[in-house]
Amino acid sequence: MGYLICSKCKSYHELQSGESPRNLRDHCPCGGKLRYVENLDIVDPRWMQIIIPLKRTKGEVLREKIGVFSLENLKTRLNDFWNKCRYRLQSAQNWDNHTYYDTGMNPLNAIKNELNLGNIRWTLVIPVIVAITLILTFVPGILTLLTFLLLVALGYTFNNQIIGAKNALIAGAISFLLGSLFSGSFLLLIPYTLLGVINGAVCGWIGGYLRNIRFQRRI
Repeated sequence: MGYLICSKCKSYHELQSGESPRNLRDHCPCGGKLRYVENLDIVDPRWMQIIIPLKRTKGEVLREKIGVFSLENLKTRLNDFWNKCRYRLQSAQNWDNHTYYDTGMNPLNAIKNELNLGNIRWTLVIPVIVAITLILTFVPGILTLLTFLLLVALGYTFNNQIIGAKNALIAGAISFLLGSLFSGSFLLLIPYTLLGVINGAVCGWIGGYLRNIRFQRRI
């Protein structure tokens, strides 16, 4: 009848009556590849005998795939997705309220702490990106100054000056990149993107500075 052996875990399966290597799975439970032999003369007597299960039928595979899209599974996935979205929206409202930077901290250290995308408020950044991209693509001329006002306004919406500048930097870089692509200025793609980075950082910083001045006057 023959045997299926696995050299990886030193085990073998003896074929029973009616069994064929084609009807059994190709891999051992340890993950090793099974090999068919007529006898165990080449096998060490200390090898362990195991049982190899039958291959799954097409019906079993189909039922398993259908089970992934079952109503209960779909409800669970939708519930998890909703909870994640709600958590992110709640977190976005408090991102700029944390004390990432204060007057006693070295500004360089504060900037190093912000080298991540953890507190980007995409609900504000994405509309600004869309607006600036449309302006750069379809409204040339003096009206492009609106891009600076939008970046300043974006930085002004944050309580923290550094976080506001970072959000404006991201918005400026992406919008100027897209504006260059959509307007066909492919040769100026990199310089245009760098210009967006600089404009975003400076305008965002100015917006945060104006907010701080207003806050100090209220005190």
